[in-house]
Amino acid sequence: MLDIANLSLRYGRHLALDDVSVSVGDQETVVILGANGAGKSSLLKAVSGMVKTSGQTAMSLDGLSLLNMPPHKVPDAGIALVPEGRGIFGELTVDENLMLGAHPQRARGGEAARLELIFDLFPKLAERRKQMARTMSGGEQQMVAIGRALMSNPRLLMLDEPSLGLAPIVVTELFAALRRIRETGVALLLVEQNVSISLAIADRGYLMEAGRIVGENTASALMTDPAVQQAFLGGTTTDLS
Repeated sequence: MLDIANLSLRYGRHLALDDVSVSVGDQETVVILGANGAGKSSLLKAVSGMVKTSGQTAMSLDGLSLLNMPPHKVPDAGIALVPEGRGIFGELTVDENLMLGAHPQRARGGEAARLELIFDLFPKLAERRKQMARTMSGGEQQMVAIGRALMSNPRLLMLDEPSLGLAPIVVTELFAALRRIRETGVALLLVEQNVSISLAIADRGYLMEAGRIVGENTASALMTDPAVQQAFLGGTTTDLS
């Protein structure tokens, strides 16, 4: 499905990503772990076409090259990004935000079924369809952002720090919804500071440090790896089963 090889990215003289290789299989959930500044968000931006890569980068979705693809064309290829900070339109209603996600050609038709899925995942949105997004809580706004991304009918949903700034009970609700989304067949590529809860829904994980991939394993192996527990989990794990 998504194949990235030798991805390098510079911001001026700063090397943000250095020869990064990552893959996400069909219907697979993959999490990228690393400290702030490790390059995780830059990776998602590169896939989304928001930043230009350098070097001998190869990046494709089911064989379709993503290199130099304009950002507005990436959703048509089947990739949707929920950015850090959500990026919703505060002066628009929930309904209006969601329908903006249905713009790609691949999303034409089937909007009603996807809305039904979103409202099943996030019942609060069904109750507040006519509410201005800026008046909603942070957790509700994140639900809007995820719902808007799902309206594009993605094969791969990428999320950048979806739990950032949210109360623990909202985080639990949010990740329960992500588990259900993966069960619909949508692949997930997740950047998340809450490492234990993201590993609990993932198949595999990569470790990033200073713009490089420094480790890779199954989620269950990473969850029990003493070095990963010490660095990211504080010696504890979270059970979402």
